[in-house]
Amino acid sequence: MTETRIPLVDLKAQYATLSDDVQAAFARVEERQYFIGGPETKAFEEEYARACEASRCVAVSSGTSALALTLEALGVGAGDEVITVSHTFFATVGAILRSGATPVFVDVDPDTWTMSPQAVAQAVGPKTRAILAVHLYGNPVDMAAIASAAPGVPIIEDAAQAHGARYDGGPVGHAAVAACYSFYPGKTLGAHGDAGAVTTNDEGLAQRIRELRDHGRAGGKYEHIHLGTNARVSEIQAAVLRAKLPHLPEWVRRRQALSAIYEEALAPAGFPVQRVADSAEHGRHLFVVLHDDRDAARAALSESGIATGVHYPIPCHRQPVMDEQPSRTPGTLDVTDDLASRCLSLPLYPELDDADAARIARLLIEASQPARAGARASG
Repeated sequence: MTETRIPLVDLKAQYATLSDDVQAAFARVEERQYFIGGPETKAFEEEYARACEASRCVAVSSGTSALALTLEALGVGAGDEVITVSHTFFATVGAILRSGATPVFVDVDPDTWTMSPQAVAQAVGPKTRAILAVHLYGNPVDMAAIASAAPGVPIIEDAAQAHGARYDGGPVGHAAVAACYSFYPGKTLGAHGDAGAVTTNDEGLAQRIRELRDHGRAGGKYEHIHLGTNARVSEIQAAVLRAKLPHLPEWVRRRQALSAIYEEALAPAGFPVQRVADSAEHGRHLFVVLHDDRDAARAALSESGIATGVHYPIPCHRQPVMDEQPSRTPGTLDVTDDLASRCLSLPLYPELDDADAARIARLLIEASQPARAGARASG
């Protein structure tokens, strides 16, 4: 008989600790009957801006919308190039393609698994209009090095997985033109549906994103000055996020503590894990190891009641849709391809017990005994 099953993410466990606050948030919205662009949205924008130490926050309908609207607000379009990575969720690249620009794929660092500054320097060209840097799994990109590699090029931070992460003494987003967040339910700060946000210190950029998210309106209800879209967040989602936001620092600390347990337990087995720069603080949305026989490891853990994930098995540049889309790859993507073939996500959520994290690590080691002799280093 197996022990209690452990999911990759346990949203029910989180809700059990917050149900009263969440229900009160629902009740506020229902009592007002104000569902779009009301007081909950405005309050969340103010509170999240403070949490991110940014002067402005614009709440939108999803993390994908946050990326797309930011690119549009910066004037990125046909004929432009945007440098990004391929080891990310496809929304990163999809937003670039939807803008009409061409994604330029660069490889990631073999240790941090985030955008390689050296690869960026090689990729910059006369058509480069922006850089979309991804804080993969919550690990901050070396932003200072990226900025040095592409002087004067606007940098957008894809912080969809980086709630609460920090670098160079400040929260993610502080050294870029904007940071884009997803509040998909499984994120560290998750809504009860889709939602997203852009944080920035540029009031002009924030205002243009506000207008673009609301059909290009800037004045009266029927006055449209841009060709915008409907990318507004609902009051329900904003209210839920307000209920959860005060817990974010505690949740990040708990994820960091669990990740430390994993790292200590797995170190003797030599599984490669993501390196964090001394100047950075990992948000720990995901805990990922590299495994040479990932499918066998997943099957063995599943038999023991342990759910796992793969983030991400197919790099963006190898997605079938890219056969029909423009892109450019100045160098190789060897590290990206290797990560995609070996990355394995272990359960990670604040309510996970220390003992369960240690047991998961032990079971992974036991399941991997035959393959360990041939384990490769990460570079």
